[in-house]
Amino acid sequence: MPTVKENLDFWSNYYWTESGDEWSEAWGNSDYVWYGTILPRLQYLLPASSILEIAPGFGRMTNYLRKYCDKLTVVDLAEKCIDACKNRFATDKHINYFVNDGKSLAMIPDKSINFIFSWDSLVHAEIDAVSSYIKEFSRILKPGGIGFIHHSNMGTYLVDDKLTVDNPHWRASNVSAKIFNELCLKYKIPCISQEIINWGGNILNDCFSLFINNKSFKPSIIRENNNFMDEIARLKNLFELYFISKKSQ
Repeated sequence: MPTVKENLDFWSNYYWTESGDEWSEAWGNSDYVWYGTILPRLQYLLPASSILEIAPGFGRMTNYLRKYCDKLTVVDLAEKCIDACKNRFATDKHINYFVNDGKSLAMIPDKSINFIFSWDSLVHAEIDAVSSYIKEFSRILKPGGIGFIHHSNMGTYLVDDKLTVDNPHWRASNVSAKIFNELCLKYKIPCISQEIINWGGNILNDCFSLFINNKSFKPSIIRENNNFMDEIARLKNLFELYFISKKSQ
């Protein structure tokens, strides 16, 4: 769980009450997610000439990525999401949109992407989809190109095909930081670093993996961050103290 079909059914029928921004409420809003959590991790990787975003939903992070590239390609398995992005970013002529099958990127030319990004989406992708994507990443990344993927680490807690912990956030049960790292090595896009985090609770259920299209790259820094929820709480506190809506000014 969850399968590609289950993902397609769920996100195609999800109401998207605030166009995906509802998933940012723990930080305060999406600005605090991007500027407080994501950009500090990616500040030396952006801008990038050509960016691919996988599973953008209704464009929560697309709204920021579009400002850091000459060309942005967004790919989602839910046509509803791609249609929403097309409408939201209708004036941005440098964005291309594609609906895929949840595991392949045949529409992306070889060696055409400088930076690959996915946030808060591929955590729901099981190993069949993740493995297929990593194989595609090795094909589409330019030499020296880099990827940042937020994925599940629940496979760490899988014993005899059963999870030994609760899985309240619908994470993929058979993907882990270790497996992701091994797949990247297999397809010659080794991980630069992996930050294993506690998303929404106390267990280390998620991972941010950074990888590069450079098969000779050796260092792989792997660190456990048990304080990720503290980071979110700190940002929520700043939001509550300092956020002022432009409508109120």
